[in-house]
Parts: sequence; structure tokens; C-alpha cells
Amino acid sequence: MDGVIVDTEPVHHFAYVQHFRQLNIDVSPEMYASFTGNSTKNIYERLKGIYNLKEDVQTLVETKRNLFNEAFDQKEDLYLLDGVEDLIQELHFNGMQLVLASSSANVTIQRIFNRFDLDKYFTYKVSGEDFPKSKPHPAIFLKAAELAKTAVQHCIVIEDSTNGILASKAAGIYCVGYESVNSKLQDYSLADEVISHFNELSFDKIRSIS
Repeated sequence: MDGVIVDTEPVHHFAYVQHFRQLNIDVSPEMYASFTGNSTKNIYERLKGIYNLKEDVQTLVETKRNLFNEAFDQKEDLYLLDGVEDLIQELHFNGMQLVLASSSANVTIQRIFNRFDLDKYFTYKVSGEDFPKSKPHPAIFLKAAELAKTAVQHCIVIEDSTNGILASKAAGIYCVGYESVNSKLQDYSLADEVISHFNELSFDKIRSIS
């Protein structure tokens, strides 16, 4: 979702930076980039270990989520990424099942789905907060395939992060890497193919792959 359907990364980054300042910790751009595709819970588990934070993980997660929600609600210039809505509508119209598998929390996923009226297109929504390990662990994609009642060799994942691509490949799923103008310090070398705009995909092309 984040970075593929909608560019919420600036909102997440703002919320994290605000929280890092409150915690008085210095997180490098390289470390921050390594978080992409991880759940908030797993990120704060890492940070708690690295910086010996006194707050419990759940408190850290809730603080960051509140900062995100406040910034999200105030940000008017938030749009779906160019071309993605047309692709979603085309796939849905032609009967292709769409499942969201996002590292974001369930409440964040629903917040975005409500804002952009996306529920009608997706059969299932799977959140990384429901799994003990984040991407690059394949659990979230395996669960998505299970819910879809579709063998992994007939699934396709679209991912914009190193961790997401690794998770897709670990699950045995064909991966389309989406390298957008917003992508930063991510590795697309293991993706089966890489696109830079959603007009490079269509129902016919995806059907021919899967």
C-alpha cells in the first residue's frame, strides 16, 4: 500500500522524525531506509534494542501512530499514485482478485481505504501487525495467497521496497518491482521485472505472467 497505491511515506517520515526527536535518538537515513516494508512494531523492537529505550514497544507504536494519524488527517495533498487507480479498476473489472498485503497497521490501512474508497476493489486486506515477523519474512504474502485460495505460482506481488521484494521471492511469488520517484535506497535487483509507472502493466500482461 505505502509507496505502491498511495505515497504516504512523507507522512510516515514526518511522524517518525517527530517521535525520534521526542525520544532524543538519532536515526541515520540508511537505517531509516532499512525499515521500509517492516511493521511499526518490528521497527520499534529494533530501535528499543539499539537505543535501550525505556518505553515499552506498544507505547512507542501508539505514539507514532497518533502522530501519523494527526498528520494524515491534516494533509490535503495526498493522492493515489499516478496510474494505479486505472490499473486497479481494470483488474477488478476483468475479475482479477486483488488482495492488499501491507506492513501498515489495520487501522492505518482502513484509514487510507476509507479516504480513497478502495474497499470495493479488494477481496482481502492483510496487515503486517498480525504477524510476529515483518517482510522480508514471507508470512504476509503466503497468508494473502491462502486467503485468495490461489497457488503462489499463480500470484503476482507489486512491491516498492527491498524487504518486500525479498519477502515475495521467499514466498515463491513473481515480483514486479515498482521503482517510483519516491523510492529511496531500495534494491530492485531480485525483482522479476521493474516498472516505473503503472501504465506499464495491464490485465492482459498480468494474466499472461500468472
